[in-house]
Amino acid sequence: MAEKMKKLVAGLIAPCNITITFENEEGRKKIRVPGDKPEDLPLFLSTEPVRGTVHVEVMEGKKIDHMGMKVELLGQIEMFYDRGNHYDFTSVVREIETPGQLVGVHDYPFEFSTVAKEFESYNGINVRLRYFVQATITRQYSTNIQKQRDFFVQALTVEPETNTGIKMEVGIEDALHIEFEYNRSKYHLRDVIIGKISFVRVKIKIKHMELAIIKRESTFSGSNVYHETDTVTKFEVMDGCPVREEVIPIRLFLGGTDLTPTYPSVNNRFQVKYFLNLVLVDEEDRRYYKQQEITLWRKEL
Repeated sequence: MAEKMKKLVAGLIAPCNITITFENEEGRKKIRVPGDKPEDLPLFLSTEPVRGTVHVEVMEGKKIDHMGMKVELLGQIEMFYDRGNHYDFTSVVREIETPGQLVGVHDYPFEFSTVAKEFESYNGINVRLRYFVQATITRQYSTNIQKQRDFFVQALTVEPETNTGIKMEVGIEDALHIEFEYNRSKYHLRDVIIGKISFVRVKIKIKHMELAIIKRESTFSGSNVYHETDTVTKFEVMDGCPVREEVIPIRLFLGGTDLTPTYPSVNNRFQVKYFLNLVLVDEEDRRYYKQQEITLWRKEL
């Protein structure tokens, strides 16, 4: 029995090691990706070619009969509540070895220079958008040998041509009338939100007021939609009751907060939106909300 187990284990162990490295990997910026095993992924811009090398080292005394070898660049969406299934939105294949026999050590350079990397990498609550290079040795009578290597993509965006301000009002019958303004509706990830809050009428006792940035991740599964809401950051705008015609300035720095760009509907699988959420709390701890969507984008260098 022990001898059979040894043979079974030996049969499951791949007779070679595959390593994927990227061009100028040591000099690239790394992005820390959270998870059960956090890892630092090399960063590529969305317009940048992905180059590297697949290194194959066949174990001494072994040989691999194969039907060919390929390297792929894949963009993939994974839903955490639908584990085992994934959705490819980008897939490009390069054949790097014709059918034959592998022995010893081999290096195969690869290049993906025209692959569309439209979306930024994303790691959320219910969904992950990832990019990776995958090398596969295809075998006819045995399990294929495969190796994956993830990388992180950021998409730089030019400044929006139109970027109007936001002006809104909050009213509670004859008890409260507030006007608030923000300088723009679209902000880059290191921008500063500048605005003001004007109290036109105040007949209720306000205890304090706070402004928060809310992130809403929506995932789609058939006709079902799952929403996850997270408060990214918040700060107290005012402590105490304001007087009529009082104006409170707002200056909220986005740099240093855990933000991503806004994601419109990505392949009808998920979207990410951000909102400015203004909350007033009166002396009886009643809360009044006013929310406005904003667009976040990654500034072009």
